[in-house]
Amino acid sequence: INYQLMKKLILIIITIMFFNSANSQKTPSVVTSVDLNRYKGKWYEIARLPNYFERKLKCTTAIYTLRDDGKITVVNGGNYISDPKKTTSANGVAWIPDKNFPGKLKVQFFWPFSGDYWIMHLDTEYRYVLVGDPALKYLWILAREKRMDEPTYKMLLQKAIDNGYDVKTIIRVEQDCN
Repeated sequence: INYQLMKKLILIIITIMFFNSANSQKTPSVVTSVDLNRYKGKWYEIARLPNYFERKLKCTTAIYTLRDDGKITVVNGGNYISDPKKTTSANGVAWIPDKNFPGKLKVQFFWPFSGDYWIMHLDTEYRYVLVGDPALKYLWILAREKRMDEPTYKMLLQKAIDNGYDVKTIIRVEQDCN
């Protein structure tokens, strides 16, 4: 047995496997149209993948307001789990960088950094939405009401899975604040 040849062959196989797995990450699909006038307003966070900036929060919401320049003012807020009477919020701006892809927004909470805000599923009545990013790191299920029926929730979870998300660690957000 030629061990040098065997080592090279194993190295080539591992390299091919690595690049195939890196390239096989699914890119989430996005909606093809968004009416920002219908999208604006208050959304309640029903569920999310764990993330650093919301780790201590419950009763989280997002409020979107249209601006005269075509961009969207974003106010994300929530109550602290440890002291629900205390609240916090973050102000940002969102925009659609390419009008041909209205479901792919950018959001910025501090300059010069921005993140992807991709709308993967949007109810025709704008009652609920599934939002994420192409790196599959962030995921939110938002709704106009504080509660969501279980069939709708499960359907949105399945859409997230179909888009490549691992939802094993998803957090159901408490919406029990006034």
